[in-house]
Amino acid sequence: MGQYIVKLKTLQHITHDVLKIVTEKPADYKFTPGQATEISINKDGWQTKKRPFTFTSIPVDDFLEFTIKTYPLHKGVTNQLLTLVENDELILHEVFGAISYKQEGVFIAGGAGVTPFISIFRYLDSVKKTGNNKLIFANKTKSDIILEKEFKTLLGDHFINILSDENLDGYSHGLITESLLKKHINTSIKDVYVCGPPPMMAAIEQQLADLKIEKDQIIKEVF
Repeated sequence: MGQYIVKLKTLQHITHDVLKIVTEKPADYKFTPGQATEISINKDGWQTKKRPFTFTSIPVDDFLEFTIKTYPLHKGVTNQLLTLVENDELILHEVFGAISYKQEGVFIAGGAGVTPFISIFRYLDSVKKTGNNKLIFANKTKSDIILEKEFKTLLGDHFINILSDENLDGYSHGLITESLLKKHINTSIKDVYVCGPPPMMAAIEQQLADLKIEKDQIIKEVF
């Protein structure tokens, strides 16, 4: 696909440490919901510093959107993004990604690992095929939940939150466990979509194996 230089249209915080960035969309630019691209900043010293970010817009949109967790202490690309303003430029590189929607199932995300699922659920909503898909979303605190209101609107009771560091009414508390998964995964489930930090991914894959979910039923992306 090569490289594309695009101008930044808007940048805003949607949580205390998550940015929504909207850019121009090059003509005939293509991706599928769940995919990502590597992005660098078109400024001296930053053009070659690439980082992967997931598209959170959908393919028919006339813009590109990225929902990005920032790490100011890392002093890297995400920290530099915080300094950008309208009309600054980003460089888009190759499109890639292992997660794509196949059929109804259970989606399991940890923190910013939810980003591939944003475009998928927005796309499904746009074609009125959200169906019985479920999202189990693990975070530290309520303030860390990305797009909580939107997911609640899209999924209703099929949006399940679990918080490790807060114990609040209406939210499960602790970590994702086999017993939690068992409540939401039954023999009719064909696919399980998983994205999150490596330790979480390893634990969940073992729990899914214990629940007799086959490896070929698991669609995953390490965040």
